[in-house]
Amino acid sequence: MKYFFHKLPVVFVLLILIGCKKNEAQDVVKSTTAKESIEFASGLSIVKNDGYSIVNVSNPWPNAKGKFTYILAEKDVQIPDSLKKYPAIKVPLESVVVTSTTNIPFLEMLEVENKLVGFPHTDYISSEKTRALIDKGSVKNVGQNEKLNIEQLIELSPDLIVTFGVDNNNPMLDNLKKSGLNVLIQGDWMEQSPLGKAEWIKLYGALFGKEEKAKELFDKIVESYNQAKKLVSDKPATSKVLYGSMYEDVWYVAKGNSWVAEFMKDAKANYLWADLKGTGSEGLSFEKVLDKAKDANVWIASGSFKSLDELQKANPHYAEFDAFKNKSVYNFEGKVGATGGTVYYELAPSRPDLVLKDYIKIFHPDLLASYEFTFASKLN
Repeated sequence: MKYFFHKLPVVFVLLILIGCKKNEAQDVVKSTTAKESIEFASGLSIVKNDGYSIVNVSNPWPNAKGKFTYILAEKDVQIPDSLKKYPAIKVPLESVVVTSTTNIPFLEMLEVENKLVGFPHTDYISSEKTRALIDKGSVKNVGQNEKLNIEQLIELSPDLIVTFGVDNNNPMLDNLKKSGLNVLIQGDWMEQSPLGKAEWIKLYGALFGKEEKAKELFDKIVESYNQAKKLVSDKPATSKVLYGSMYEDVWYVAKGNSWVAEFMKDAKANYLWADLKGTGSEGLSFEKVLDKAKDANVWIASGSFKSLDELQKANPHYAEFDAFKNKSVYNFEGKVGATGGTVYYELAPSRPDLVLKDYIKIFHPDLLASYEFTFASKLN
């Protein structure tokens, strides 16, 4: 939930409802040249054919009833008549606007960050490499949230705007369509599997003609993730873990099928809400959390706290937890870029192997004695 809330101020919401018939997609998949490249992501399908790819985004937001289909077509390639009703995007892209910081690492990993021409509220970008492009004027600030500067986008004329939606209601869409701007809705933020989130790099590989590079990079992440899991494969889950902190009058804990809970499971920790079914988060009262987690020996606190003193000033009752008394409180959101962008929100989805190693170092410090945290910080 904290991750989701962070994305809202960083992006604007653009939605396109595109109908598609399941049997047509299946017919294409069965062709002799077609090849599906997705293994872990549940909301993405990329079927590669000769000269074009079919991209399906099937879970763009909670309770979505439809899916988005796009045709990525190389120059001068004729696509089948049955696919001409879907939006066609000419690839490889020469320019792009993205709307979430989670997209930035994918561009940099594929070495196409110089194709980025616009981003809403550029201060949220933490990467030094892309910040240098912003400072040079190569990446324009194209607005904030849903208040996108359409006139500026028309002037930039990007080959594609990649964004995401939380539902199917956004009045700006009509203006973008009338302006002739191409838009692709992605759903990486809906993935609950750590590797599923990271696999969305393959979408950018397809958009920029770097499919093999994207596969190579992703395969290395999978290998690194699995090697980290193997380190703790025979270890008991001895750490009793509290997660979250108060937001106004509510304490949000990650549900048992969430991205956060998956990391704790893979890192061999006893997460106290692992049996809470569902994804996202659950709002609880402070009293309920204290009753369940007073004796937890590790606390993963949400928020950008830099010290135990700062944490206690936010809520004096935090000192009642044993993890606080024992100074065993960690935070993943404290590291920021030059203009305040949170490194974890930007990089973590694309590098789950590094997130997992951080968790393993917290719960089993003897296994990664020389490893330095990428995201996590211990509050002192």
